[in-house]
Amino acid sequence: MQETPDNKTHFGFKTVEEDKKVELVADVFHSVAAKYDIMNDVLSMGIHRIWKRFTVDCSGVRQGQKVLDLAGGTGDLTAKFSRIVGAQGQVILADINDSMLKVGRTKLRDMGIEGNVSYVQANAEELPFPDNHFDLITIAFGLRNVTDKDKALASIYRVLKPGGRLLVLEFSKPVYSPVEKFYDFYSFNILPKLGKLIANDSESYQYLAESIRMHPDQDTLKEMMNNVGFEGTEYFNLSAGIVALHRGYKY
Repeated sequence: MQETPDNKTHFGFKTVEEDKKVELVADVFHSVAAKYDIMNDVLSMGIHRIWKRFTVDCSGVRQGQKVLDLAGGTGDLTAKFSRIVGAQGQVILADINDSMLKVGRTKLRDMGIEGNVSYVQANAEELPFPDNHFDLITIAFGLRNVTDKDKALASIYRVLKPGGRLLVLEFSKPVYSPVEKFYDFYSFNILPKLGKLIANDSESYQYLAESIRMHPDQDTLKEMMNNVGFEGTEYFNLSAGIVALHRGYKY
């Protein structure tokens, strides 16, 4: 991951003012929100469902617990956690983008999921929740879009209860060279074309491909989590490292 000058950050492969990135990322997700679920299925050939199922399996979440699905988008993880925590538990679907939140709320209500789910528009860097509040926080395919990842991780740590867990599901660095070469070809040649065909938006999917390449690799993200206080930090490579699930604990 390349260094950037003070007050600058990455927006894909571009360097932009830090205070501009939130707006630029918002534009991307306003654009893709309506087609987000179908694009996930097409672009991952449905495999994103397996990655998310593995995340739930690694969560250790139980009935009655409080879960924050951060950058939760259209609510795939929220739906699963809602069923697990039950009527005495609580799941908050939080996202910085109101278009994604609206799609997620409509989808979950159409599925009959209400009662133990709340919706909050929130910036991961400044979470509007009390200290020591959640048993579990997940952020799936969202951390790479955050401007100040260290600040976001520290904010997440603050609102976790002692004994709580963070799960970060994110695109990462493939561990095999042939896989990496194929993945690069797919990301920069096929993905934007599918974005144009299905969502009439190649530029947003070009950004998403670039943002993956600028995201910290597995060991760097593990170190970042450790630096804000997480312990027992580990990661699991999925699909040969195309995606990694990081898990850390607050003790």
